[in-house]
Amino acid sequence: MIRIGQPAPDFTAPVYHNGGFSQVSLSSYRGKWVVLFFYPGDFTFVCATEVSAAAENQEAFETLGVEVLTVSIDSPFVHKAWMEQELHKMATPKVKFPMASDVSGKIGTLYGVYDEEQFLDHRGCFIVDPDGIVQSVLINNPSVGRSYEELFRLLTGLIHVRRNNNEALPCDWMPGDKVLVPSADMVGKIHGVWNTSNMSIGRFRSSEGGSIWSSDRMRFDKEK
Repeated sequence: MIRIGQPAPDFTAPVYHNGGFSQVSLSSYRGKWVVLFFYPGDFTFVCATEVSAAAENQEAFETLGVEVLTVSIDSPFVHKAWMEQELHKMATPKVKFPMASDVSGKIGTLYGVYDEEQFLDHRGCFIVDPDGIVQSVLINNPSVGRSYEELFRLLTGLIHVRRNNNEALPCDWMPGDKVLVPSADMVGKIHGVWNTSNMSIGRFRSSEGGSIWSSDRMRFDKEK
């Protein structure tokens, strides 16, 4: 079982990268932040949106000093075909990150996302810090795509607390927001430095008789 604060299981896998075939080991990224994306398969629907969106956000990842590595059960040859036939038509920048192959499901098994009945890796996302330690685990139902806004919020938050290890980040924290500095004096007095008025996306307000709820960034309607 993958645990926060424990070393990320190392692996070596064949990849399609920069127009060629090679191999990549997770340990070769030591010293850098890594986002490890597992997804069910090439030439599928939600996966195409997620991987192309990762390419679209490549410069943002680079700005944070974060490396991206995608993993699925497809071979490097299928990765190449998918990239050329579809992904490069979906995003403005071309895919620059390595696309790893987990044909046997061994890597997915290490990370607890491989489905032996369906022979695929579920939609898992793992953030690994420069020391090779797992700092975040997100696993979705395959039919629901991940949020890059939330991913970048997590990344900036994790990078922040690594640099400022005396601080903690409250619910709904966004870069530039107020932080917490835990101490014995703060016990029972969090209300003095933070309350729900500080929330943005996590603070939903109703309208139209409570049928529509919205925040600063999203809305949802009451089911009919």
